[in-house]
Amino acid sequence: MTETSAGAKPLLAAFALAATGDLAALLAGSDTAHTVFKPLLMPLLAGYVVAVKGPRLLTAALLFGWGGDILLLADADPAFLAGMGSFAAGHVCYLVLFKRHGRNGTARAREGWLVAAYAAALIGTVVLLWPDLPADMRGPVAGYSLLLTAMAFAATRLGPVAGAGGALFLLSDTLIATGIAEWPQAPRPDFWIMLTYIAAQFLLTAGVLAARSPRTARLTSESAAATP
Repeated sequence: MTETSAGAKPLLAAFALAATGDLAALLAGSDTAHTVFKPLLMPLLAGYVVAVKGPRLLTAALLFGWGGDILLLADADPAFLAGMGSFAAGHVCYLVLFKRHGRNGTARAREGWLVAAYAAALIGTVVLLWPDLPADMRGPVAGYSLLLTAMAFAATRLGPVAGAGGALFLLSDTLIATGIAEWPQAPRPDFWIMLTYIAAQFLLTAGVLAARSPRTARLTSESAAATP
């Protein structure tokens, strides 16, 4: 094992522990513990990316996600909109990464079905949510949804791992949007939002690192046992 990978493993283990702690806090209904664990998640994952010499844009995407995480802890509309903007910046970073490292051999028929599926998901979600969203949130949510869906679709070009990450990110933010629209929620909605979000960021990270270099493809297998 190289010195770099040896130094990276503790960061990945710490990320897994923070994720477990955050999810347990949400199940237990502990806002205090959630406030402690949530801000640790993306910096630890970004630290892992730095340790394995991953792309700087990937580190930036995760840190923009961290900014969104922090801002969404505040229960105020301006903070929510700023958090949405921070996540949007992260999605732009991902889009650039997917363009650089994506595979050009995707079958046209398969890509066409994916375009149709993601377009239908975008249009259907926005149309259904629109009447129930606060008037001042409709434009920002629609614009953000377009960018998020584009990122989720583009992630499929890196393979199934990143594609799953993009789909889970889309699901996580859709759950947030249904909460804003005051739709009926599953028990412990914040748990499901964070579970899908944590998995999304991890899988996107794994997908980018694997696409960047076969040497880093071991990320998924090394950390599968440590990830909740």
